[in-house]
Amino acid sequence: MNDMTPETYDDGDTLGGRITHARDLAGLEVEEAASRIGVTTETLSEWETDRSEPRANKIMTLAGVLGVSPAWLISGAGEAPQSQGMSVAIDEMKGEINRLRELAQQVTTTVESLESRLSTLTRATRD
Repeated sequence: MNDMTPETYDDGDTLGGRITHARDLAGLEVEEAASRIGVTTETLSEWETDRSEPRANKIMTLAGVLGVSPAWLISGAGEAPQSQGMSVAIDEMKGEINRLRELAQQVTTTVESLESRLSTLTRATRD
C-alpha cells in the first residue's frame, strides 16, 4: 500500500451495528437521530437491529447526520468514526468546574446572609 492511499479495513460488524455505533459516538438518542434522519424511531430501531435496511437515499442522510461516510456505513470499509475522547472529557470537566464555582458562590452568599441575620437577631435579644 502506498503512502497516499488511506488504510482501509472491514470492521466485521453489520450495517445495523455500524449505525448504532456511529449514533452513539455522535451522542444522539434514537429519537433525536430518527427525527434528524426523517424516519420514525421504530424504523431506525429496525435498521439498528438489522431487521430491515435503509434505502440508498436514507443511507446518504444517515451518513450526514451521523458524520460518517456512506461507504463505511454500507460495508464497514474505510475509516470508522472516532470518539471525541479527551476533548469531550475536558469540556465536561470544565462544565463541572464552572457549576461548582457557581455553587460555591451561592453557598458564600447564603452564609453571609445567615451571618447578617444572626447578628441582627443577637443584637435584638440583647436590647
